[in-house]
Parts: sequence; structure tokens; C-alpha cells
Amino acid sequence: MRAGRRLPAVHVGTERDAADVRNTMGALAEMNDSPETTGAVLPGYPEPLWVQAADVIRGQVEQGLVKPGGRLPPERELCRQLGISRVTLRKALGSLVETGVLSASHGRGWYVSRGAQKKEWPNSLESFSETASRMGLTPHSTVLTCEVSASTIDEAEELAIAPGTPLFRLERVRFLGEVAIAVDQTRLRQSLVPGIESVDFTSRSLFTTLEEAGVEPVRADSTIEATRADEQVAGQLGLEAGAPVLVMRQLAFGAQQEPLFVSVIRYAGDRYRLRTSFARS
Repeated sequence: MRAGRRLPAVHVGTERDAADVRNTMGALAEMNDSPETTGAVLPGYPEPLWVQAADVIRGQVEQGLVKPGGRLPPERELCRQLGISRVTLRKALGSLVETGVLSASHGRGWYVSRGAQKKEWPNSLESFSETASRMGLTPHSTVLTCEVSASTIDEAEELAIAPGTPLFRLERVRFLGEVAIAVDQTRLRQSLVPGIESVDFTSRSLFTTLEEAGVEPVRADSTIEATRADEQVAGQLGLEAGAPVLVMRQLAFGAQQEPLFVSVIRYAGDRYRLRTSFARS
């Protein structure tokens, strides 16, 4: 939907509409306090504001807090609760219409589509470049290390290879636009992709390079912990030494459950958001 298009004023036409709006406003008003929310709209966050706003509203729908057929609050109220302009809001709402989450009713407002279903967040293995593309941002990297050297005993054990096996070592500072997001260190068996050390990973995706060589990661065991940036990482990410960082360690596996690569990614604490879903069994 074009941002400059003038939409008809939203009004409550029936008692049922009024109840829908009150319920929806209540659900959205809780978004900054609920531990289950997808996240508030953050002006300094790398995601565009309209993407964040769309995620918040979509999250309310998928959590079942806004029911199919329910009417959203007036745009003015949504702008106030989300802390964004009407132009930004309309871009977010338009994207949700395009993806089938919402529908627009002429002269009445915005409604949750009848076909919108509550669903859990997918546990998908997604590369940094794929995430950036989904967010509408441009990824690029500063390559710090791109070389082959012998594996240590610990590295060999983790990757189920013989000690001394040649490993490709890739270390990059990952950017979204002009914002440094993470320092990414990856180690993989060089024989998986012969000549990989000659690839320019400034803009090239490692996942794409692997897949083109017939090496496809299908899952990864991950751990995430909070720590503080040392002077080296702080300098690479433009932080102060001791600033919070999130460290993600991953061991990726192929279709035969063979270890493919190990990565350690250090995210700037205020520039990374993990989104997941938990259920009681």
C-alpha cells in the first residue's frame, strides 16, 4: 500500500466492532510488558521501524492475542502505542495485508484475516545473509582472517576429524548497512570446498558457497550466553570494552548428521534479538 494514499477514517460502527477494538487495544498495550512479545519498536535497531511494527502486530496475531476477524485500533492509537508515524504504520499494515495477516475494509479499518492462524516461530537454520535479505537490509563483511591451517586436537574432536587435518578459518565483522552487528569466526574442513580460501567473503555468503559445492547444513546445535566484550571485540564492533555481547556457539551438521563446521558469533548486545517460542510438554 502506498504511504501517501489517504485512507478513510476508522470508526466503531457496531457494538461488536467496539468490543473487538477494546480487546485488540488491550493486547497491543501489553506488548512492552509481556515476556512473550516479539519486541518493541526500537529506533536505533538495525531493522527498519515498519518491519519492527509489522513484527509486533504479527506476533500478537500468532500468539492468539488478536483474534481472526478482530478489528485493529484506529491508526492514531496504533501510532501512539508503537511510537511511530502514520506513514511508517501504513507501510507496516500494508505489508501485513500483502502477506495475508490483515485485510483492509473500506471505511471501517484494518481487520485480522479470517485465515490468519496462530503458529509457533519456526526453528529454522538461517544464514546472516538470508536474515538480512528477509529484513530488507544489505549485508556485507570486513574479512579479518581467511586462511587454511592444521586443526588442533580439540578442533579435530569437535569436527570428528583427525588432528592436523587442514581447516579453513574465516573471521568476519558482519554488517547490516553501516552498523556492525557481530564478529563471526567459522572453522570447517578445507576438503569440503577445495579452494574456498580464495573466495571473497566481503559480500559472499558462506552458506551459498557451501550449497553450491553440494554441502548443505540441515541443523545446528547452538548455545547462547551473555558476556562482556574484550578490547579486541569491542574495537571491532565499535563498543566500549566491557559492553554486553551475546555469544552464539554453533556446530552445524549435514544430511548424514556429519559435523560440517563450527562457528562462534559475538553479537553486540543492543543490536541482536533472539526470537523463539517455548511450549509446555
